[in-house]
Amino acid sequence: MDLNKYIREIPNFPKEGIKYKDITPLLRSPEAIKESVAQFLELIGDEKIDKVVGIESRGFLFGMLLAEKLNAGFVPIRKPGKLPAETYSEVYELEYGKDTLEIHCDAIQKGERIILHDDVLATGGTARAACDLVKKMGAEIVQCNFLVELTFLNGRKKLNSYPVKSLLKY
Repeated sequence: MDLNKYIREIPNFPKEGIKYKDITPLLRSPEAIKESVAQFLELIGDEKIDKVVGIESRGFLFGMLLAEKLNAGFVPIRKPGKLPAETYSEVYELEYGKDTLEIHCDAIQKGERIILHDDVLATGGTARAACDLVKKMGAEIVQCNFLVELTFLNGRKKLNSYPVKSLLKY
């Protein structure tokens, strides 16, 4: 199945000059969802995974499905103030300013093997901050995987110390 057929391009969203890659047509198709999960599992191979870490919020969509298929736990990484228990935080640079990600302090144990998942790899700043949180907790990042990679933004460079896999590249 060609998953590219399920990605819609929206011109000038969220601002002028951007060609937004919209995954919602893929999410409407049970067949495309199943195929995406199958392709992610193929990329992961027979690696033993303890937890899948999903980045807010679209990273939760396939992250949960992968966790279930891998018989692994699921851990959300969220924006500040969204997690109820004690958290670790990571501040990172955006194009114009800073942002923060948080994870529960008890979500990952030292030595656990982690898949980091998000829907899109763009500039890599958010994914890098998420990786830094996971590493601070003493876990091993087995793979960073993404549904879509925008290769022209070179986000992979910020993740160069981790295996990066994506199903679709633009």
